[in-house]
Amino acid sequence: MIRADAMTAFTYPHSIDNGAGERLTFLRRVPGEHGDRLEVENVVAPGAGPVMHVHHHQAEALTVVRGRIGYERPGQPYQFAGPGETVAFAPGDVHRFWNAGEDDLHCTGYIEPADNVEYFLAQIFDSQKRNGGGRPHILDAAYLATRYRSEFAMSEIPAPVQRFLFPVLVAIGNLLGRYGRYAGAPEPVVR
Repeated sequence: MIRADAMTAFTYPHSIDNGAGERLTFLRRVPGEHGDRLEVENVVAPGAGPVMHVHHHQAEALTVVRGRIGYERPGQPYQFAGPGETVAFAPGDVHRFWNAGEDDLHCTGYIEPADNVEYFLAQIFDSQKRNGGGRPHILDAAYLATRYRSEFAMSEIPAPVQRFLFPVLVAIGNLLGRYGRYAGAPEPVVR
């Protein structure tokens, strides 16, 4: 069940596409051991995948249906998995993954507890797509990373940039009226 203050417009399944080779389908929310489990399916183009990031409170698991996934954790060598294999990341586990094959990577998986990951990813993907499929617009990234810092972090962005520059960028975004699209944004989860 989706919280009343977050994403009430979504029905399942629904997909998001970042314009950079990633399509993520939110299949359903079901009760999990640690809160709502968001079941997902993703299709990732060769070479595409998210930047190094962390979910502070959520476990994430991806099972390869078709293709080859590459993944890494800081300071560790690249690892790979193929059809039928599962890659799991514990809460607080900094990581990234990408399509390491020549054809589309297709995975199923989950994120638990779901918290605001659905909203956060939908907004990041939307900003990427509006920004030409590359990175999210810097003002959107600053807003979302600052608002949801208790839940997520983009580890490739240096900490001083996030700590000192992002608040300045958020102030500029507010002055420019950039954040009207986030008027109904759910409150961050703090544990």
